[in-house]
Amino acid sequence: MSEQPLNPTPAGSDDADATPAGPARTGSTAADALARTAADDAAAGVTAAAGPTRETTPGEATPDGTAPPGDVTADGSTPGSSMPGDVTADGSTPGSSMPGDVAADDDALRAASFERARRLRMEPRFPGGPAADPAGSHHERRIRSFQPRRSRVTTGQQESLERLWPQWGLDIDGKRVLDLTELFDGLPVVLEIGFGMGEATAQMAADDPGTGILAVDVHTPGQGNLLGLADKAGSTNVRVANGDAVILLREMLAPESLDGLRVYFPDPWPKARHHKRRLIQPAFLDLVAPVLKPGAIVHCATDWEPYAEQMLEVLTAHPRFENTAADGGYAPRPAFRPLTRFEGQGLDKGHVVHDLLFARV
Repeated sequence: MSEQPLNPTPAGSDDADATPAGPARTGSTAADALARTAADDAAAGVTAAAGPTRETTPGEATPDGTAPPGDVTADGSTPGSSMPGDVTADGSTPGSSMPGDVAADDDALRAASFERARRLRMEPRFPGGPAADPAGSHHERRIRSFQPRRSRVTTGQQESLERLWPQWGLDIDGKRVLDLTELFDGLPVVLEIGFGMGEATAQMAADDPGTGILAVDVHTPGQGNLLGLADKAGSTNVRVANGDAVILLREMLAPESLDGLRVYFPDPWPKARHHKRRLIQPAFLDLVAPVLKPGAIVHCATDWEPYAEQMLEVLTAHPRFENTAADGGYAPRPAFRPLTRFEGQGLDKGHVVHDLLFARV
């Protein structure tokens, strides 16, 4: 069957040729005029059923029993005032179920959210494992060179943390001075700051079991991964420290207790406004020098050319460090430093890797 219009116009009607939709045409009919009048009346709040209007005095009810718009009812509310921002006599907002400002509820929700976030920062992800904020009591306001990352921990990393952290892990809480002789069974100890996922650290520990490595990082998956790699290789000369290396150097290491420092591929903080966050700075070297034994080597490596230049400048200018390179520049990569994952990524991008070896004098 053929499709019929929804509102067919009777044949022979005067409006048979009328446009079914669109704006009204000039020269409208009486019906159009009547429709416009009805629309104007509706916009003005007047309906045919309401009948003629008359003025009412405040408090007087209208024919339908309601108070006129603008009047205040006995309970202090304004009839028909449902717009946001209106306030009744008891201080509540129309439509609210409780008196008082709704902003108070927002403040309470915001405070509860902040408290949950604070509690999550303080609670360890793994009971008995690395603390979320081991030195939180310090409440220090200073620029840090790192950003804690709470990325996903695999099942294997979690198992390593839960099983090995009590034996090989420690939190940097600033509450004690470490006895490195006892911690490493008398081995000479080097400090490594920032080990990523720990592959290079585990390899160095396996290649040189006669040297203890105190490896510091805040990346929980990397901590678990390093513990697992060391355990798999049978290396017992690795200890994993969780927290801020500055607090470790300043408060938890005895003078002349370290045989070396390794800083491989630290965050270059490439933007100029972030250069103040770079780890290798004069103030950092002031913390490092006292805890190193005379002759101990500070070994840095980076694939970021501007940062390498800054490292060379800062180390050369410090009175307690001396460049081991005869020409006073960069050193070739020592055989004991394996190719790290970050180094491989830099080389793939065409970066040039620079090693710097300075002795403490």
